[in-house]
Amino acid sequence: MGRVNETLPQRDAALLVSARQWPVLAHRMHRMAQQGVPFAAHLARIAPDTAAWRTGPPSTIAARLLLAAHHALTTPLDQALPTGPRVSTTAARSRSTTTAPDTAAPKQPAPTEAAVPAHRQQTAPAPRQGRGR
Repeated sequence: MGRVNETLPQRDAALLVSARQWPVLAHRMHRMAQQGVPFAAHLARIAPDTAAWRTGPPSTIAARLLLAAHHALTTPLDQALPTGPRVSTTAARSRSTTTAPDTAAPKQPAPTEAAVPAHRQQTAPAPRQGRGR
């Protein structure tokens, strides 16, 4: 907590430390410190008043700060911080609406009658059984 208070402005540090996800970030910073990685230098990248996470509605400032801190801690110092959410290219490809040429079997022709669920189909009344009067 002390290094965060030294690195970030007081308001930002207090917001970060009071967040529900703080223990996860604290653990990541602890591991970085054990490995000799200067996590304070990583966090310092989100301190400027011009940081991208500062723009947006006040109601989401905590979420934007947490995301910025996560990006700062997981992005190497020689790379620029992402300005938006990271995108998984694998996930993006799996959800893509454009696909490769269709090699599947040809589709069946559409039914000539409108498809109606079985529980909605009209049926004739069952014939009466038993003695006829």
